[in-house]
Amino acid sequence: MRTRMLALTSAACGAALLGAAALPASASASGSGQDADAGPDEVTAAELLAEVRGCSRISKGKYRTDSGSAKATVPVCGTRDAVFWKADMDIDCDGRKTRACNRKTDPYFLPETAFQSSRGEPLDSAALPHVVVPGPGKVWDYRKSGLTGGSVVAVVYRDRVRYGVIGDTGPTGIIGEASYAMAKALGIDPDPSTGGAESGVTYIAFKDSRISPIESRARAQSRGAALAREFVGR
Repeated sequence: MRTRMLALTSAACGAALLGAAALPASASASGSGQDADAGPDEVTAAELLAEVRGCSRISKGKYRTDSGSAKATVPVCGTRDAVFWKADMDIDCDGRKTRACNRKTDPYFLPETAFQSSRGEPLDSAALPHVVVPGPGKVWDYRKSGLTGGSVVAVVYRDRVRYGVIGDTGPTGIIGEASYAMAKALGIDPDPSTGGAESGVTYIAFKDSRISPIESRARAQSRGAALAREFVGR
């Protein structure tokens, strides 16, 4: 995991703004809560967000969203079946070296991830939608919430819902990061240096939901869709 600094150059800020403006119509806020890519039986962003309006805090404190953040503002909240947090999205490009993720494209690139594929290799952040959780610490220990590598996560941004897994861990005091592939699936600029979303991202991690192999996008999608339907009472 790399920790993006809060301050960007004016050029980087311009690129981020252009990336946001270029989002497809299906990723823009329409007020319907309906993902244009979703089928009629798929749980919508609005349905999931309705279930996480309140917060029963399970973290002992709050997290910062970036290393340069002045305040810790993000709690981890819990329900019977899931934990969730609402934050920004920084881009995790760590793991397998690819054309999209390498030391040239990401100055913070690391050639490993906290959790490995079924072949014992680092995960491919450019291909696998996954989420980064803070490493176990005083604020919160994800392992005590029924989560581990491969646990299924629903990520909501604007009208889109995408499913993935927990694939990496980061600093114990920072939250709000997901893989290049997850950002791209949500219509967020996935560039590890200038991309991401400053706010408006909701992460819902389902307890005791580990899939195997961890790198199976199809299993994360099918399991996530089923868990989401249960979560909203369908």
